[in-house]
Amino acid sequence: MRRQIPAAIRMIIVMTILTGVAYPFVVTGIARVAFPSRANGSFVSGNGRVVGSSLIGQSFSDASGNPLSQYFQPRPSAAGQDGYDAMASGGSNLGPSNPKLLSAVADRVAAYRALNRLQASAPVPIDAVTASGSGLDPDISLANALDQAPRVARARSLQVAQVVALVKAHLRNRAWYFLGENSVNVLELNLALDRMGS
Repeated sequence: MRRQIPAAIRMIIVMTILTGVAYPFVVTGIARVAFPSRANGSFVSGNGRVVGSSLIGQSFSDASGNPLSQYFQPRPSAAGQDGYDAMASGGSNLGPSNPKLLSAVADRVAAYRALNRLQASAPVPIDAVTASGSGLDPDISLANALDQAPRVARARSLQVAQVVALVKAHLRNRAWYFLGENSVNVLELNLALDRMGS
């Protein structure tokens, strides 16, 4: 028994060095060479400064929390107290029959229709009224983006066709062309709108 304890301690030290230091170091080095942008956080710059990450959703609202009409709006967020807190990633954990969730979704549906001037009976994309599991989803569905396009066009004095063309130019295909659905990165789309100068 006494002979096994030093061997066990040596094995713990060796495995800690291999799996806790060497392996992450090698994988990080390979990632930085093969995928430099992704390995460094997929940061997005605007006006010469970093404004976010293409992997983390963020709010486009005023100081009072009201959505800015000249920007596409992301999915709702349950991350952190006020949402979109990358340090507190997570969903609401409310089940589909929970009255709080049902009430929140109903409120979001009404707010979405009002913001985008949709008819009371207009269908609303599910990603416009429900938070993702992380609360930080950076993408919205094509249907959600197309519903918001007329509002953004009005706010920026652009033609709807111009905004729709920009949405389609930023459309991302499904993962491996069969998983999920086509989506649009909200941050990248909003930065492209700002570059248009309206």
